[in-house]
Amino acid sequence: MEQNKSFFWPQGILIALVCLTGTVGIGFMMLVKPNASEAQSNQNLSVNETPANVGTQERIEELKTIMLNSWQQEAQAKGVAPDVPLRFQGATIKEAKLPPEEKVIALTFDDGPWPKSTTQVLDILKKNKVKGTFFVVGQNVKNYPDLTKRVVAEGHTIANHTWHHWYHHMNPQMAAYEIDKTTDIIYKTTGVKTSLFRPPGGIMTNGVAGYARNNKYAIIMWSSDSVDYSRPSVPKLINNIFRAAKPGGIVLMHDGGGDRTHTVKALPEIINKFRKQGYRFVTIPELLELQDKNQQLVANKK
Repeated sequence: MEQNKSFFWPQGILIALVCLTGTVGIGFMMLVKPNASEAQSNQNLSVNETPANVGTQERIEELKTIMLNSWQQEAQAKGVAPDVPLRFQGATIKEAKLPPEEKVIALTFDDGPWPKSTTQVLDILKKNKVKGTFFVVGQNVKNYPDLTKRVVAEGHTIANHTWHHWYHHMNPQMAAYEIDKTTDIIYKTTGVKTSLFRPPGGIMTNGVAGYARNNKYAIIMWSSDSVDYSRPSVPKLINNIFRAAKPGGIVLMHDGGGDRTHTVKALPEIINKFRKQGYRFVTIPELLELQDKNQQLVANKK
């Protein structure tokens, strides 16, 4: 009997342990399952504003939403660097308010990087010792990372111009995707965190500008438009710029998004003409710093 008892005693312990493990496992699954279900329901938001009509479409929309939320959370975790004075975060700027004797101008370039024309623009700026501000499209940064790195390496400012350069209305999640994903790839490619944003086409009512404003981006517009996207003649392009040029102004040109041969041809003359008029060139952060200092001086005199 003692032998049988010694044989069954360990067996009894083993059986008890197995039962206990099973009970704990079932309890753990019951605890985890509601949390998983809750997380899934939180992600069950549609990217589109209208509900899907079929199961397959619902699944597609669910996957889109998961992707959008992932990018948004990742970008928010990194944060946005305050590369502009605090008073300009969330503001819309068309030009800097400076005294007439402060003859500075900011050259800005949209829609790049673009293999041929961005390289040509960078070569001209380097030769003339001019720094510009480049509002880049996220998918172009992805396609041309080395060109993006060159923009930053040569001392230019890089800024956000959305991922796809879409004009249509976007709900908050899609607007977040367009901006946050672009800010993220700029950071991953260059190490620069930007809080400068320009909406494609200057459209302020399709959702992206509102999202940018709420997330403390400085929304940079322009005071002088080259209208180079319509490919005017070189003399006409130059005249478009100087017709509205003034101290503290922001000039809009394009280095990507299409045929920019006229912009490239006009750029050396634009630089020379501004210099002959006594202007010096600054980046957008430098321009805003000048306005900030000027406003502080005016406030101190009161």
